[in-house]
Amino acid sequence: MTPKKYSSEGIVLARRSYGEADRIISILTKDYGRVTVLAKGIRRPKSRKRGHLEVFSQIKFQAAHGKSLDIITEVETVDNFTHIRHDLKKTALAYFFMEVIGRTTHEGEPHKELYNLSLGALNKLKTEEKQRTLKNNFIGDVLISLGFWPKERILPNPEAILESVTERQLSSNRVGKKLIT
Repeated sequence: MTPKKYSSEGIVLARRSYGEADRIISILTKDYGRVTVLAKGIRRPKSRKRGHLEVFSQIKFQAAHGKSLDIITEVETVDNFTHIRHDLKKTALAYFFMEVIGRTTHEGEPHKELYNLSLGALNKLKTEEKQRTLKNNFIGDVLISLGFWPKERILPNPEAILESVTERQLSSNRVGKKLIT
């Protein structure tokens, strides 16, 4: 259970609009696992938090418990992975990484190894040329880390195993399938 006010480092997994000017943000945190927070007023043009809460950005943030959702009070960008955002193929793969984490984890289950794994994959993606290999290695590492696949066995078809675990095809996988080499 998280305290009344808390701060942590995290990676933004997803975001969706809520109401007129707010967004609901899903973050994989270093200390608390995946959390869902409300960013009030972030869609307003003069919002200071606006640029910090982009998908697959590494951030430091503070949040407080609200009635139904935690409310993000402060946020600072650690790394927004600009090199990845300038390449469409790498951006598609980064979105895929975030969707994999979002679909395979549950709210409030701390998993520091998974956080480090995700951050490492994003850092490798900055310079990696063999994106399909990176993608398959990431899927295998996530499945092993979460206990869905034994460490000593070879993973024959990572995407098929991942789909059986999540019980659906990932939408970012369909979009980026032809982009990733």
